[in-house]
Order: sequence, then structure tokens, then C-alpha cells
Amino acid sequence: MPETRTEHDLLGEREVPADSYWGIHTLRAVENFPITGRPISTNPELIRGLAYVKWAAAIANEKLGILDSRRAEAISQACSEIVDGRWHDEFVVDVIQGGAGTSTNMNANEVIANRALEILGHGRGEYDILHPNEHVNLSQSTNDVYPTAINIATIFAIDDLLDALRVLQDAFATKAVEFADTVKMGRTQLQDAVPMTLGQEFTTYSVMIDEDRARLGEAALLIHEINLGATAIGTGLNAPVGYAEAACETLRDLTGLPLVLAVDLVEATQDVGQFVHLSGVLKRIAVKLSKVCNDLRLLSSGPRAGLNEINLPPVQAGSSIMPGKVNPVIPEVLSQVAFEVIGNDVTITMAAESGQLQLNAFEPIIAHSLSKGMRHFGAACRILASRCVVGITANTDLLRARVEDSIGLATALNPHIGYAAATRIAQEALLSGRKVADLVIEAGLLDREELDRLLSPEHLANLRASDPGQQAPAATTGATIP
Repeated sequence: MPETRTEHDLLGEREVPADSYWGIHTLRAVENFPITGRPISTNPELIRGLAYVKWAAAIANEKLGILDSRRAEAISQACSEIVDGRWHDEFVVDVIQGGAGTSTNMNANEVIANRALEILGHGRGEYDILHPNEHVNLSQSTNDVYPTAINIATIFAIDDLLDALRVLQDAFATKAVEFADTVKMGRTQLQDAVPMTLGQEFTTYSVMIDEDRARLGEAALLIHEINLGATAIGTGLNAPVGYAEAACETLRDLTGLPLVLAVDLVEATQDVGQFVHLSGVLKRIAVKLSKVCNDLRLLSSGPRAGLNEINLPPVQAGSSIMPGKVNPVIPEVLSQVAFEVIGNDVTITMAAESGQLQLNAFEPIIAHSLSKGMRHFGAACRILASRCVVGITANTDLLRARVEDSIGLATALNPHIGYAAATRIAQEALLSGRKVADLVIEAGLLDREELDRLLSPEHLANLRASDPGQQAPAATTGATIP
């Protein structure tokens, strides 16, 4: 076999590797955009999305009588193989590229065309038989193919992130039950406040994630609106009557996703508001989960000179110079991913704002930022659950002792001994270093039996069996995701 084959475009002829499925348009894009060193194949959801769109287009064009069944079947088979994970390494264009995604679309057209040619019994590059533009891209433009593929890829990525958040939520919910009777001091502004349980603290984390899963599910609904059939700017030029509806229906059947055609295709072709909204939700989740990780690091600080209320499972040595040191590396890594997601939000915001007239040319960076952010976030959530949260233990005796030593007990006793007496007791405890309980007994304000009842975990943490807010929701019974 020859080492190269000759292909041509509007700029002239070029030699491309004979065994490659991609062609001259992809070659020029690889040369033009050596930016990150990360090809679009590193976003497999996007590659699957592209294949689904081309597959649906081929079927719709066949139904409308503008593509013969032989070519349509070959294109469909090639797309099916890509959906199943084959030929992804042929998608070689850099994730950051100029041209509003045209290079990505052409990469897909060429790979599908050359694989379809093989299926038909022809050699790669025999475009007179089946052409990347004339047949694979029939009735399409990059400006409706690429956004629709991004939508599909984003939906797949959201589903995976929702699952990862569910795993983390369940881990916190399980710990909340385990620590339900572990009394500790709550803090406001890093100062002793009032008693609570460690279970209540971990319940909060589970509830926070439950709420964020619901918000993420709501954001996903906006991503289900597509502009396939809009072609260049939304007018549907060069697509036959009925194509948009047929292509959307077919795409819905192929993916199993409840996709809907945008009411106004001109608006949908230039508007990327759904991605701005989604990015904002991701930022919300990132901010809140990083705060949770801050709490875990603070609560486990020490072990001798910090709070030392909980123990994070040791997973690796913490220092090259300090023997025995173990660091909270798992919460640290999630926080770093959170910083990345927050930074991505700025990138996505600027890319959306920079759109002009009938098209936003900066969707490649939007797609890349969303994809890597959700992929990294999902991995970090699973790691936090499996290598940190499930192994957390509580220093129960220390927590109880700190409650007994804290002047915060005076607040719990305030309704029973009066504000003035509680204030006097708190001041004396602080100055003398004695315990609030001992001073209350000594002053004859309460008897031992009543004091023991008031200082029980149920009373200190204000636990009530009928209070639905006292138990962390597991993800399987939490918020319903649309």
C-alpha cells in the first residue's frame, strides 16, 4: 500500500497518511491548532454526540429521498461503530480551535466517509463514491451539527456527574447515621457556639449535595433543546422541508434522550445561554463542596495541635522531611478541581459574551471547559467518597469532653436557669477554668438528675424523633432529578 494518498480542497492538494480515516481538512486543522496537545478524542462523549448526529442525518435524508439507501446504510454503520467506541483515535483535531467547530465537524465527516467507503468495498479517499461533504454532511452545517453534538455530550456528562454526586451524598448520609449520637460543639465564626451532634454536621453535607443534584438536573433540561436542521444561521437553507423535524425525531430514537427542536432556530443557533446557566450551577456545586472539604480539613487538623475532632483515613505519607505526617490530600484534590470549575465558569462566560450576530464562534472552548470540568469533578467526588468519607472516624471522647468544658453549655441551660444566672455561670467558668455543670450544681440552680437530662445528647443537640430534618437523605430517596 502507498504511504500516502492525495486529497484536495479549496487551498490545493496535500498528501495525507494512506491508512488514516481523516483527510485533508483534518490535516490542515492539526497543523493550524497545535494548542493543548489534547485531541477531541479525549472527549469521548462529544465524539459519540457527533456520530449520533451524523447517523440521524443520514436516516432523515434517506427518508426524504435525497440520499440513497446504500450510502445511508454505510454511513449509519460507520456512525454506529463510533458510538460503540471504535475509531475514536482518528479524531485528532485539538480541543481548542478556531472556526466555530468546523474542524471538528470536518474531522467527523472524513472519518465517517472513509469508514463508510470501506464498508462499501472501496478505498479510503475515493470520494467520488461517497463524499464527506456531499453525503455525510448532507442537509447540515457545522453550526447545527456541532452545537447539537455538544448538547448530547453534555447530557451524557451531566448523567455521570449526577451519579458521582449520588455516591458522595450516600457516603455522607451513612456517616450521618453512624455519628447520630456523637455530641460536639458547634461553632460560628470559629468560636464555640452551642452543642450539636456530628451526625447533624454530616447530615448538612448530604442535604447540600441533594439540593445541588436537583439544581443540576434542572439545568440539564435546558440542554435538551437542539437546533439540528438550522444549517448555517437558523434559516434551514439547503435542508429539505421536513428535515429538521425528521432529524430530531430520529436523533431522539437513536439516543433515547427526550430531545426537542428549538422553537426559533435562528435564536438557538446563536444563543449559548444554556451553557452559561449550567456552568453557573457547576460553580455553585464547586463552591459548596470545596467548603465541605475545608470543614473536613479543619475538623481533622492536628492531630495534637489542631481541632482533632475527626480522623480522615491516611492514604499516603504527608511529607518528605517530617516523619509521621499525614495530610488531608483527598479533600485537597477536590478543592483544586473546584477551583478549576470556578475558573472554567469565567472562561465560559467570556466565550458566551463574545458571540457576534448569528453565531458564537467560541463554542469549542465552551465544550472543552464543560467537559473537562464535569469529568474531573465526577472523578473527585467518587474519590472523596471512597478514599475519605467512608473511612472517617470520630474522636468521641474528645468531642464530649469539649462540650462539657465549653461555656456554650450555658446557652443550653439558659431557658432553665435564666439569662442572668447563665451569664454569671459562663463568666465564672471562663475565668476559673471550671465546668459549667459543676458551677450550676454548686450554685443550687439545678439538681443532678435534671442537669443530666438537660445535658443529654438529645437535648443538647435539640434532637426530636419527629423532626424530618435530623436524618440525612440518601441519594436514592433524595431530590427527584428531572
